[in-house]
Amino acid sequence: MNPDIPKQRPVPVIEDENRRLRHAVEELSTLNDLARAIGGMTNSQEIMRTIIHRSVRAIQAEQGVITMVDRKADEPMKTLVRTMVRSAAGQPYHFNESLLGWMQLHRMPITLNRPREDPRFQGVRWDDSVKSLLCVPLMVKGEVRGVLTVYNKKTEAGFTEDDQRLLAIIAGQSAQVIENARLYESEQTLLRMKEEIRLAARIQADLLPRVFPDVPGYDIAGRTIPAQDVGGDYFDFVPIEGQRLGICLGDVSGKGLPASLLMANVQATLRSQSSINAPPQLCIQRANKLLLQSTSPEKFVTLFYAVLDAATHTLTYVNAGHEYPYLYTNATEPSRLSTGGAPLSIIDNFPFEEETITLQPDDVLVVFSDGVTEAMDIAEQQYGQSRLESLLSDCRRASAPAIIERIIAAVKQHTGNAPQHDDITLVVVKRLPT
Repeated sequence: MNPDIPKQRPVPVIEDENRRLRHAVEELSTLNDLARAIGGMTNSQEIMRTIIHRSVRAIQAEQGVITMVDRKADEPMKTLVRTMVRSAAGQPYHFNESLLGWMQLHRMPITLNRPREDPRFQGVRWDDSVKSLLCVPLMVKGEVRGVLTVYNKKTEAGFTEDDQRLLAIIAGQSAQVIENARLYESEQTLLRMKEEIRLAARIQADLLPRVFPDVPGYDIAGRTIPAQDVGGDYFDFVPIEGQRLGICLGDVSGKGLPASLLMANVQATLRSQSSINAPPQLCIQRANKLLLQSTSPEKFVTLFYAVLDAATHTLTYVNAGHEYPYLYTNATEPSRLSTGGAPLSIIDNFPFEEETITLQPDDVLVVFSDGVTEAMDIAEQQYGQSRLESLLSDCRRASAPAIIERIIAAVKQHTGNAPQHDDITLVVVKRLPT
């Protein structure tokens, strides 16, 4: 034999190498097609369905599932998303929590061609139709963010090492794409929520009085500063027949958007009752019954409602569990308006009481929410009633808007850099000197 002629390899060896080369080309083609398919997607569900569909087809499985999880202190393994693709009609297989726990612990692929006989999962109950499965982790920055599982290889031999290697590559290639899509969706959801809250804040601002009422012989003003974009405090001025004016200041339990929705309900209820020219006591009783029927048990409203009659200079009021307003007269100490009863939406058919007082020239009524007196500085020291009383004694001669601005400025000076924890709302009614 001529030594210069290369020795030919046996035909079976060549065929085996060709099969491996074809298999490698098919794997590369699968990975390349998958990368192109999901590279431009932003919808996480669509991305996961594409990944599962390509995986089921490439590995010749009956069904595939992606389960995304979240790790929290109170719920270590909580399923967030479960996306499934089946190659044929049939019942979906349920992902086993024991398998998820194993994946969280070991963070590596696992092949179970006889899951009921595997000693690692003794006592685990599998779906009757599950004959084999292959599960790989979806890792992002060293953490298991989910698992990709395929069920029931279509050949009798079951899943192979090549199948496990290919699915692990698919998972490694896809995990960050899924995570990026979910982060993008979360960002878009947050942006939509911010826009909705912005619109809610605008609507709420439109519900508040735009101008102060012009009542002969009186100086009246009001202002609210929500702790969040929208708040649960409100004030309102409701014109009634003759020279009478309804004056409201309410504080809904809670803060934020839920409180603002209930606040709008309270305002609409009070306006409807005031418009029929009912006395304050009857208005509050009807409002209490309506709110009790339309709100959840844990919600309630503290409310100060009064009707000012500029012709007789009388103020008839009901205080439904609200902070007691200050009435400054020529007396040495201010009086507090406490007559009324419980907050609204707590006790059905509560017997609210009303009281009528007469306002003299230079008398000043200051109605406020607890966001004023309970405003805290960085050391959690409240502004308190004593500071408010001292300030009002000094500034009661100022105009109604000026009194409000003085109070707000003093509260902000007290709180400094501490965040505002509650809504701040004020109404001032001052009878002008004759």
